[in-house]
Amino acid sequence: MTAGPDEPSGTTAAGDETTRTLFTLDAVKAELMDVDAMFRACMNWNYGHRDSRVWSLYEKNKISQWNATTDIDWDHDVRFGAELSEENGARLASFVVGEGSPVPRELLNRFRWEYQSWMVSQFLHGEQGALVTTARLVETVPDIDAKVYAAAQVADEARHVEAFARYVDEKLQDSYPINPGLRTLLHDLLSASDWDIVYLGMQVVVEGLAITAARLASSGFGDPVIRQITRMVAVDEARHIAFGVTALGGMYQEASTAELREREDFLMEAIHLMSRRFLLREIWERMELDVPLGLHFARTNPMMTAYRQLLFQQVIHVLRQLGLLSDRIRELLLAEALARPESLRTR
Repeated sequence: MTAGPDEPSGTTAAGDETTRTLFTLDAVKAELMDVDAMFRACMNWNYGHRDSRVWSLYEKNKISQWNATTDIDWDHDVRFGAELSEENGARLASFVVGEGSPVPRELLNRFRWEYQSWMVSQFLHGEQGALVTTARLVETVPDIDAKVYAAAQVADEARHVEAFARYVDEKLQDSYPINPGLRTLLHDLLSASDWDIVYLGMQVVVEGLAITAARLASSGFGDPVIRQITRMVAVDEARHIAFGVTALGGMYQEASTAELREREDFLMEAIHLMSRRFLLREIWERMELDVPLGLHFARTNPMMTAYRQLLFQQVIHVLRQLGLLSDRIRELLLAEALARPESLRTR
């Protein structure tokens, strides 16, 4: 439908009502990331008995759906940059008040809004990554139960993209580009030829970090809209992680040394990329603060260190379940202060 002379582009008229178009190709075509990939798609004519653990997760998924349009109260007014009180977000990013912070006191309120915008933007970019990589799993995983669940997860990820994009677009009206580390990891995942590496990168690393971040955000952010979105997304992410663990369970017990080494190398790169993601370079740069000081502060501040360690707990737990928490990965986690020694002990 072409907009009339008095009708804004990106809207459709229906009587006296105007419905805003959330996604338009013109708005994003300059930002497209193209990835060339060679992978094997497969179909399985054995439809199973529908009594597997993956199928049980699929059944749970069907009854746990929510609608981003009707199940979230979008009426709350969010004013980017407004003064935050103790009740509506002034405690967000409390680490920045610590000694050695590059943020002067008069810019604390702005930093908190920038931090929220950065976090939500990265949630949004990560959810699109999950949408595309999980769609890849529908093609490449060998068993039908996993295909069906992956398809259900694709619908979840589309809903997450919808919710976060609407919040960024209508409420914050401010956003950040994708973090370079996340962009590199998504590129690696989309170019991977082995379907289990897609699981490891998305269901284990990205989703593992996202579920903890979303849970923390649901209590730390300053307005009820984003708290509700992140709370509902976290419930979905828990099922997605369970899907990855179930699908990969026992897979690496009979893997060759070369295959295990390849997975180990990939996981080390993924962990390194994601650890750098939380140094907040983009925020220091946008606020024109001392970037080297900001990076050093984010790397060494005890609260920031504890936050990253909390985020990586889920990743460590899943890697241990899969038998992939190798000595090299333990050494990396310790070297980058992503875990305490006691959390890495063999159990």
